[in-house]
Amino acid sequence: MKKSIVIIVIMLILNLNLAVYGQSNDLLKEDINAQSAILINGETGEILFEKNMHKKMYPASTTKILTGILALEQGDLDKIVTVDDKTPFEIDGTHIALEPGEELRFKELLNAMLIESANDAALVLAKDMAGSVEDFSKLMNEKAKEIGAINSNFVNPNGLPDENHISTAYDLAMIAKYGMKNKQFRNIVKNYQYSIEATNMKNERRNMQSVNKLLYSNQKINLDGNYIDIKYDGAIGVKTGYTKDAGNCLVSAAKRDGKMLISVVLKSQGTNLWIDTHKLLNHGFNDFDKKILGFKNEFVKNIDINNGDKDFVTGVISEDVSVSLKSDMKNDISKKIKINDNIRAPIEKGEVLGSIEYINDEKIIESVNIVSAEEISLIAGYEKTLSASLFNDFNIWWIVIILFLFLILRINILRKRRKKRKRKKRKI
Repeated sequence: MKKSIVIIVIMLILNLNLAVYGQSNDLLKEDINAQSAILINGETGEILFEKNMHKKMYPASTTKILTGILALEQGDLDKIVTVDDKTPFEIDGTHIALEPGEELRFKELLNAMLIESANDAALVLAKDMAGSVEDFSKLMNEKAKEIGAINSNFVNPNGLPDENHISTAYDLAMIAKYGMKNKQFRNIVKNYQYSIEATNMKNERRNMQSVNKLLYSNQKINLDGNYIDIKYDGAIGVKTGYTKDAGNCLVSAAKRDGKMLISVVLKSQGTNLWIDTHKLLNHGFNDFDKKILGFKNEFVKNIDINNGDKDFVTGVISEDVSVSLKSDMKNDISKKIKINDNIRAPIEKGEVLGSIEYINDEKIIESVNIVSAEEISLIAGYEKTLSASLFNDFNIWWIVIILFLFLILRINILRKRRKKRKRKKRKI
C-alpha cells in the first residue's frame, strides 16, 4: 500500500515538472486573448496555429515592416535625405522631432522607423522613394500582393489610423516572413537601441529605445501561474504597434535550434500582448518537431524522353523541403511522384518536370517541384527531319486538314472533267 502511494506521488511530481517545462497540451483559440493571431514556420510558411487569421484588422505600426522592406529594396541607404517643410507638422504619435530642412542619412531614418517606430521618419522615407504618400501606398499594395498578402490595403507608410488602412494576421505573417529573409532587415529589427548623431538642425545625439520588450525586458508576466521575464529566449524581432482602435499589436520572430517561428498578435490588451506571444512561440517550439522531407538537388528519378541527345532526363528536388509535425502526430510520411505529360527536348536545367506530394494521415502536408538537373538538347538534325517538323501533336492536325482539302479539291476537279466529257459525247 505504502509502495503504491509513493509511486503515485512520484508520478504527480513528474507530471508537474513536465507541465512547468513546457510539455503542454494543444494550444486552444480561447487560450489567446487577442482578437486575431497566427503562428507560422518562419521558413516554410506552414500555419501552426491560427485564430481569426483572415479577419481584417487595423495593423497600426506593424505596417512599418512593409515600409522597411520597400526601403531596403528600393532606397539608397547612404543617401542624404532632406526633410520637407510639411512632414514635421503632418504626423501624430511616436516621432523623433524631425525639422524642416534637416538632413539625415536614409539608413538613419530607416532604423528610427523600425526601432523607435518614428512616424515622421516613415513619412520622409515614403516621400523620398515615391514622391507622395499616395504613390508610395500603391507600391506598398503591389508589394504586399507579390509577397502573398490577400486581404490588406495600405494607405500610409506608418499605420496611423485610417478606416481604409487594414491588414490581417495572416498577411502580416507573410510580410514578416519575407522581410526576415533579408539580412539587412534582420540586422535592424533584432536591435532595441539606436542613436543618430547631431545633424545640421540638432546639436545633440538622438538616443532611441524600442518598445518591443520581447527583446530585452526583465519585467514579469504571469504565464500559467509562473512569473517569467517578458524577454523571450531566441527573440530576433520584429515590430510592435498600437493605436486606440488597433489595440496592442505585435509581430514577433524567434529562432532556436535552427528553427524560426513568426507569430502575430492583433488587438490584445496590456500584458496579454506578451503572454499571448509567449504562448504561441512556446507552442511552436515545444509541440512541433521539424521533419526534413528532402534536400535541394536530391535525385528523384530518370524520366524517359525520345527526342533528346539522351534517352532520359534526371529529375531532382528543386529546393530543401521540411515540415513541422506535432510531437504526438504519426511520423509515417509517404510521397506521391507526379511527372508532367509529354516531356520533350529541348529541356533547360531547372525546368519543372513534375512534383512530389508528401502525405501524412491521408492529407497532403507539403509539396515540392521536380526539376531537370541538366540541359537536354534535341537529337542532332532532329529538327530538320519531316517527323520532327510535321508529325507532332500540333502539326499532325494541319496535315490531316491539308490532305482533306486536297482530296476535296481533287474530287471536284475529277467531277468537272467528267461533266466536260459527257458534254462532248452529246455534241458528237
